[in-house]
Amino acid sequence: MTATADAEAAANELTPLADYLGSVLRRLRALPPLDLDLTQAYGNVLAEDVVAPHAFPAFDQSAVDGYAARWEDISGAGRAAGGRAVRLNVVGDLGAASWRPVRLTPGSCFSVAAGAPLPVAADVVVPVEWTDQGMAAVEIYRTPKRGYGVRRAGDELPAGALLARAGTYVTPALVAVFAATGIGHVVVRPSPRVVVVATGDELVDVGRGSQPGQVVDANSHALTAAAAEAGALAYRVGICDDDPEGLRGLLEDQTLRADLIITTGGTGTGPGDMVRRILSRREGGRAGPVTFTEVALYPGTALGFGTVGAEEVPVVCLPGDPGAALIGFEVLARPAIQLLAGAEPVFRPSVRAHLLETVSSPGGLREFRPAHVAERRGGGYTVQPLSGGPFTLSGLAEANGLLVLGERVTTAAAGSTVDVLLLDRRR
Repeated sequence: MTATADAEAAANELTPLADYLGSVLRRLRALPPLDLDLTQAYGNVLAEDVVAPHAFPAFDQSAVDGYAARWEDISGAGRAAGGRAVRLNVVGDLGAASWRPVRLTPGSCFSVAAGAPLPVAADVVVPVEWTDQGMAAVEIYRTPKRGYGVRRAGDELPAGALLARAGTYVTPALVAVFAATGIGHVVVRPSPRVVVVATGDELVDVGRGSQPGQVVDANSHALTAAAAEAGALAYRVGICDDDPEGLRGLLEDQTLRADLIITTGGTGTGPGDMVRRILSRREGGRAGPVTFTEVALYPGTALGFGTVGAEEVPVVCLPGDPGAALIGFEVLARPAIQLLAGAEPVFRPSVRAHLLETVSSPGGLREFRPAHVAERRGGGYTVQPLSGGPFTLSGLAEANGLLVLGERVTTAAAGSTVDVLLLDRRR
C-alpha cells in the first residue's frame, strides 16, 4: 500500500464532520427563556415573536421644520415659469410637546417643528427655506408635492406588525423599534455562560516566551475572546495541570456557573493526553461522560463532547494546537453556543467565491483554511487563501473568512468557485 493509499484509508475511518455536528447539536437545547426589561435585553436572542402593540408614528406628525398647510392653499406658489408667492396667515406654533388638537382653516397655516403633531386638515409641510420665514404671515415661494413633510400614523410600523421573529438577536436598532412601539420588556434566551479551561503540565501563562518543556497558554485567552464574540458570557479559569483529581474537581466546580464548558488540550491518544483518558474512562461498566471522536476535520481531528456534573452541563473538548483549537471552536463550540442562546441560524453565513490562488488540501478531510474575502465591483466575491495547515494561527489573525475545502478536494484551482464562511471581523 502506498503512503497516499494509507492516508486515504485512514481518512475513510474518520467520522464525517456533518454527521458529527448533527449528533452533537441534537443533544443540546436552548436555555429557558427570561422576561427582561428592554434596557437589559440587548445582545440576547428573542424567545418569542415580537408584535407592535401600537403604531409608529403614533400620530400624524411633521417630518421637517416648516409650515403645515392645506395643499390646495399653496398649489400656485412658485416664482419659476411666471408663478407667484402665496401668502398665508400663521395662526400658531406647534412643537414636539404640543398636545391640544387644532384644525386648519382655508388660507391659514401653523408653524411646526419636526416631530410636532399635525393640525387636522393639513396635508403638506412647506420647509422653512422655501418661505420668507414670516411669523404672523408667511410668503411661500415653492409648492412641494402633496404629502411632503408629513408622516402619517403607522406609516412606518402599523399596530400588529411583526417586529422581529424568535431567534433574532436584539440589536440597538431593535431596542429603538421596540421602545417606539410601546414595548417595555421582551422574552429572551439568556446569554450562555461559557467557562474555558486550558489543560497541560507544559502550559505557562502569558507574558513570557516559551522555553523547552513550556508552552505559553494562548488557547484559553483566545477561546474566551471567541466565546464572547459569539455572544456568550465568557469566563477563563486558566491552566489546569494533568492531574486527574484536579481536573475532575475543577470541572465539577465550574458546573455551578456554566451552561457550557470548553476545554483545550489533551484530546489525542498520546500518553500525555489526560483529558481524553480521564473524561472517557469507563466506570462501573458505564461509558465515560465525554465521547472523543476522530472527525474528518483539518486542522485538528480529535474532538470531544459530553456532559459533566449532576446538572449534566455540556462540555466541548478541543485540541491543544492554537490554530486547531480556534478552528474547532468555529465548527463545533460556536454553533453550540448559538443553539444554547436560541439563535437562528446557528452557523455562520457562507458565500460562493472566485478563488484567486491554487491550493492543495489533504484528501478525506474537510479543511477550513483562513482566507481574505472581498466583494467584486461587478458583484460576487473573491477569496485569497492565507496560511493554513500547521500555520493556521498566523493566517487566522488576518482572516475575515474561512475557505472550506471538502473531503474529496485535493486541489482547488485558481479561478474555481469555492465555499467561504464569513467571520464578520469588525475592521
